[in-house]
Amino acid sequence: MKSYIEERAVAVAQFMIHTNATVRETAKKFGISKSTVHKDITDRVEKIDPELAKSVRRVLEVKAERHIRGGMATKEKYLHRMQ
Repeated sequence: MKSYIEERAVAVAQFMIHTNATVRETAKKFGISKSTVHKDITDRVEKIDPELAKSVRRVLEVKAERHIRGGMATKEKYLHRMQ
């Protein structure tokens, strides 16, 4: 892997950890695609720094919970309206 790709992958991971940014926000900030961000944080960082990869994974897991919590809140809202 070329050094600039490794440097970018680490920078992307650190940015996401420090700012709690989404994949989309990170892609926009670095001027790369969402696919590239995802590849960087799931594959490349894992090979470069496994501890950093664990930290990024935790940030992504919290982001993944959002749509589930939002759906549950909407369900509750409409259940109460029907009663």
